Amino acid sequence: MKFRKKPVVIEAVQFNNINREEIEQFVGKELKQVIESDTAWEAGIAPPVSSLTIPTLEGDMKAMPGDWIIKGVKGEYYPCKPDIFEQTYEPVQEVN
Repeated sequence: MKFRKKPVVIEAVQFNNINREEIEQFVGKELKQVIESDTAWEAGIAPPVSSLTIPTLEGDMKAMPGDWIIKGVKGEYYPCKPDIFEQTYEPVQEVN
């Protein structure tokens, strides 16, 4: 059998390595941030690369810069790699 994913509108925020507060506000809780690499920081060219720990229904998952944090249909949150996000979702116009 084959199945098609039902069209569902979701909310998402892309992690960009420096928007921890925005994502914490989005998920409604404080998140653990871990420095993964500080090579660029030590070279003086960029902030250190960090990850965020996202609590999901399946346990904690690591979000890296570029990953999207998605709010699921039941209010759960989880990270999604940018290539998968692009293949799965498209922008929708918001109706006010």
